[in-house]
Amino acid sequence: MNWVASIRIALRALRVNKLRSTLTMLGIIIGVAAVITMIAIGAGAQARVEEQIRSLGTNLMILLPGSVTAGGVRMGLGSRNTLSEYDAYAVQREISGVQAAAPALRSAGQVVFANSNWSTAFFGVTPEYFDARNWVVASGRGFELPDLSGSAKVALLGETVARNLFGDADPVGQSIRLRNVPFTVIGTLARKGQSLMGQDQDDVVLIPISTLRSRVQRSHGKLRPVGSISIKVRDGEDMKEVEEQIKSLLRQRHRIQPGQEDDFNLRNLSEVLAAREESSRIMTLLLAAVASVSLLVGGIGIMNIMLVSVTERTREIGLRMAVGARARDILSQFLVEAVTLALIGGLLGIALGLGGSYLIAHLAGWRVELRPDSVLLAVGFAAAVGVFFGFYPARKASRLLPIEALRYE
Repeated sequence: MNWVASIRIALRALRVNKLRSTLTMLGIIIGVAAVITMIAIGAGAQARVEEQIRSLGTNLMILLPGSVTAGGVRMGLGSRNTLSEYDAYAVQREISGVQAAAPALRSAGQVVFANSNWSTAFFGVTPEYFDARNWVVASGRGFELPDLSGSAKVALLGETVARNLFGDADPVGQSIRLRNVPFTVIGTLARKGQSLMGQDQDDVVLIPISTLRSRVQRSHGKLRPVGSISIKVRDGEDMKEVEEQIKSLLRQRHRIQPGQEDDFNLRNLSEVLAAREESSRIMTLLLAAVASVSLLVGGIGIMNIMLVSVTERTREIGLRMAVGARARDILSQFLVEAVTLALIGGLLGIALGLGGSYLIAHLAGWRVELRPDSVLLAVGFAAAVGVFFGFYPARKASRLLPIEALRYE
């Protein structure tokens, strides 16, 4: 018997019991749809984490001021000005594994352009900030050393600020006001998106750190404290080793004695992001594994229905054997029926899975990523289920004796 004839007989047998075939395929349909949808949701979450990693910068560490204890009460991080611009310069100069160390000073207030205004955060930074945070200037230019030495009143706008103040117009060359101080917009920043904490990283204005200190905050002290230092480690360097070198250097600079606590806090964001990416990947695998249970249940349903079919068609099997059908012909016929049942259910499951993924993305606002490999995996698994659970009933049918099959009532 050829395969075309086997498929034709299989389809005819499935059409005879349409309701039973449909109910049997239901497990495969739901299983394939669930696998595709769950993998799409997990892949979307993983892609989101990867975007956050790229937006923060690679091999990144954040150095924050330490805490202070007053009246027996220990304040939070940043309650004490323990970091300065000089610390950033020392880290970049003295530690070979550091590619860039960028001090930053934060403030907030209203940004005004003509009749428009927007409340936002603005940061005083140095040119190294863009390298450390992997932030690209989308239009215009970035900061240069003369801007810092001369405390130039120039600014770079994040996408959110530029959109709310200027709409679709080009802000480069326009004049804005920060706390009644006029600034010239020299460029706009590429989109960063949300941070790990869900904050809009594009809702920001960057100005030279010397300008923020002298013209906005009007602070002229010699200590030049900063709110944070972003440190980018060179590719190929051991992050833990560089981290220890930074701590040792700062303890030496701050004259911290052995046994005393650090007056700073160094956070290795690469470790945090790597852990989050790994947990997202594991969650994707778990979702796919849970969804695969539906395929297993569907396979058991196929085996049950094929066993019933063998019993119902025992006389037909005996008649076919009596007129010359071989055991392998009977085996292939029932095996093809099982695989056909699984593949039809798989194709319907693909359609349901794709529709479900788009529906979740539209209604729940979740990010989903449909991957061709997940579709092929689901269909391949459905076919494997058909072969695995259909083999036993097919083998049982092929081993029937013709005389006993013909006498079966």
